[in-house]
Amino acid sequence: MTDEAISPLRRRMIEEMTIRHFSPKVQKDYLRHVKDFADFLGRSLDKAQFEDVRRYQLHLTERGVSVTSRNVAMTALRFFYARALNRPQVTDRIVFAREPRKLPVVLSPEEMGRLLAAAPTLKYQAALSVAYAGGLRISEVVSLKVGDIDSQRMVIRVEQGT
Repeated sequence: MTDEAISPLRRRMIEEMTIRHFSPKVQKDYLRHVKDFADFLGRSLDKAQFEDVRRYQLHLTERGVSVTSRNVAMTALRFFYARALNRPQVTDRIVFAREPRKLPVVLSPEEMGRLLAAAPTLKYQAALSVAYAGGLRISEVVSLKVGDIDSQRMVIRVEQGT
């Protein structure tokens, strides 16, 4: 691509991302989202108003675009309008979508029994039992010591948990 093929707005956005040390992947994603918005808008990006961004957000939602992808698109547009165009008012009222909270999968007693039966040794059975019953991550189970288990109070002390 030659220098002449890059529009001044695109060049400005690339410069702003370069100054901030955005990774090449983030730069590529942001540029793609801004281009997709330009295609949706059908006119110059510097003429867009907040209502155009809102319509685009609704368009993405109706197309079934994931919450994460919609939020990245809005972040890209917010960056573009605030940094490259110095028009933060176009995107300052953007509402980001929230990912619905999902309940964890709870195994039935039969499923847990089959899981434990599949463990090759008693050591693995004990580790799986402690992890599942205590809601621990594997790194937390691996770092447990005998002294971390208080069988009198029925408590497991987890150090360095995240």
